[in-house]
Amino acid sequence: MILSSIFLGMIGPWQIALIVAIVLLLFGGKKIPELMRGLGSGIKEFKDASKEEEDPKIDEKK
Repeated sequence: MILSSIFLGMIGPWQIALIVAIVLLLFGGKKIPELMRGLGSGIKEFKDASKEEEDPKIDEKK
């Protein structure tokens, strides 16, 4: 726990800029919106699935 907080505390604006530059070089500017759209839809599906498991009465009402 302490080790992870040490490394997360060391991330500054220059490191974030470097990570963004590397991602741009690897995937290109046109591919990034597609990747983010896919990530967003995956998160949405995960949330929907967790809500269905949490409340089984939702299926009965439909």
